[in-house]
Amino acid sequence: MTIHKPLDGYQLIIRGLSDRLVEAQTPIRILDAVKWDDGIRAEFLKGGGKVLPKVDRDYYLSRPLAFDADAKKLEFQNIERDITRQLGQFNPVGQIMRRMCKEYRMVIRMLEARGTPDFGLISQELYGAASDAFHAGDPTLADLGLMFSDFLNNIALRGDLKDEPKTLNAEQAVSLLQSRLNTVFGEEEGTIRVFESDGILADAAAGADYIKIRSDAVFNERDVRALEVHEGLVHVGTTLNGQNQPICTFLSKGPPSSTVTQEGLAILMEVIAFASYPTRLRKLTNRTRAIHMAEQGADFLQVFEFYRDQGFSLEDSYGNANRVFRGSTPDGLPFTKDLSYLKGFILIYNYIQLAVRKGKLEQIPLLFCGKTTLEDMRTLRQLVDEGLVTPPKFLPPQFRDLNALSAWMCFSNFLNHLSLDRIEADYANIL
Repeated sequence: MTIHKPLDGYQLIIRGLSDRLVEAQTPIRILDAVKWDDGIRAEFLKGGGKVLPKVDRDYYLSRPLAFDADAKKLEFQNIERDITRQLGQFNPVGQIMRRMCKEYRMVIRMLEARGTPDFGLISQELYGAASDAFHAGDPTLADLGLMFSDFLNNIALRGDLKDEPKTLNAEQAVSLLQSRLNTVFGEEEGTIRVFESDGILADAAAGADYIKIRSDAVFNERDVRALEVHEGLVHVGTTLNGQNQPICTFLSKGPPSSTVTQEGLAILMEVIAFASYPTRLRKLTNRTRAIHMAEQGADFLQVFEFYRDQGFSLEDSYGNANRVFRGSTPDGLPFTKDLSYLKGFILIYNYIQLAVRKGKLEQIPLLFCGKTTLEDMRTLRQLVDEGLVTPPKFLPPQFRDLNALSAWMCFSNFLNHLSLDRIEADYANIL
């Protein structure tokens, strides 16, 4: 059990404002508010996937939000005002919390706009768009998705990188994942709970101290390894580290800006832990491509057919297309949250590369001190030095000992300067 010193007056002010922010966001559940019910799915599949789902503005109005939107926006406005009054305009912690207040107000506006064009536009403000570039002149996320697809197609043509059969049912996956996480976290059983659930769209989902596994999903051991790393080490680990914060309790909760950082960190962990694999990567690139299609005007049926052409079943193609249009209409702008995976991976990878190049290794583990946002990392380092933020208790092995990661990034920094096109031409006779 962690023992914290009594807080001084300044720390108590920050803690009080932080707790108010955590409390205010409690009823906001974005995925619950945007999901389509099972009746929509059943009717679509009954029609053989030929008719657009019957989801419009009235559909969402018949499913009201779990909170009073106007009152909640006012609550965040009041918290933001009090942050400025009590901490001043330029206080570093205050600046982070004020941005979070603004983001949560934007989230509420997005949820109020379900079933209208504004939903997709606000989604792009919060999570980005597939046509966004990382830097001037660089490829966009959509370009990255197509590039990855080409690589994966070349790998798939070999035919010898087949996935192992999915022989584990949900109950077996729960048992295996639970035992692995108990070992990894080095704590008494119960630090992280793993259990079955019927009410989720994905195969698995992480909560504050638990991971839910969809009851009808099937897995192989490689899938379970990816869940251990992605959902356990990153998503639950960062939540527990955030809950361990004695002062900046807001680090236990993540607004959309932290989603990009957290998902990017989770994908990076899969890669450096050798827990990722081509089928998993294709799932992420397909999501990016599907969102880009919808941004370009494709409707639900066209995205659904895109997945059918990839070899997915009717049910899985519906589920994948549904992720793109939830919160919107079947012919509207997409919900762009699923861009977070590849976008976040690139941003986090670049950040760690630069931290190694600049000799600032101490900043890298701070990515795990809670639901962090990349743009706050310099401030978080300052807050750790001031004793306002506690370094992460739970860290994956790759981030506890940075020797191997640093060596990797040193090579990566050098390799970035080589021309792959020139190398391809030079290697033509030996490859």
